[in-house]
Amino acid sequence: MKGLRSSSTYEVYFMKINRRRRAQSLTNYRKRIALLKSRLPRVVIRRSNRAITAQIIAYDPSGDTIMASASSSELKGMGWMPKSNIPTAYLTGMLLAKKAKDKGITGSMVLDVGLNKPISGNVIFSAAKGCKDNGIELLSNIEADESRISGAHISQYAKKGVKKGSSEFSQYEKAKVDVKELEKAFGEVKNKITITK
Repeated sequence: MKGLRSSSTYEVYFMKINRRRRAQSLTNYRKRIALLKSRLPRVVIRRSNRAITAQIIAYDPSGDTIMASASSSELKGMGWMPKSNIPTAYLTGMLLAKKAKDKGITGSMVLDVGLNKPISGNVIFSAAKGCKDNGIELLSNIEADESRISGAHISQYAKKGVKKGSSEFSQYEKAKVDVKELEKAFGEVKNKITITK
């Protein structure tokens, strides 16, 4: 019996983790509990400086279970230059919805934005819109800027005459992607990911 941990030891351990995560601003437990009370899977979208990750996560007392996952880096194989921007977020959301359908994941879900501020039209909501447009039933209110989803704003800016080799589009140039034709590339990748009903 000495090898078994008592429940009080576990409680102290998890309280220390919770306190540490709260102090480091890694988890907002009020938001998390509110989402978990719905007893629905969560569509978790996170953004870094270089990538966007979207996951469908179900709660389990022993630890959350990832049911499906998509990363913006997977779009490279489909002909898209992944950046941490609105068009990439939308396509990543669509890819998550496609993977969920392939795995037979259906039903209502809620959006988990984490510590991100819920600002309409941002990258997080663009990814959520991609999920919803490709078949995921999200109960959350999603406001995304339709005019920016296809990357038209990026193409228009590039057409204004940005100098070649400028830092804004240097990664696109290295990958031999014509930024002025970004909408066309977006449409092609979107057609590859779209679920036909």
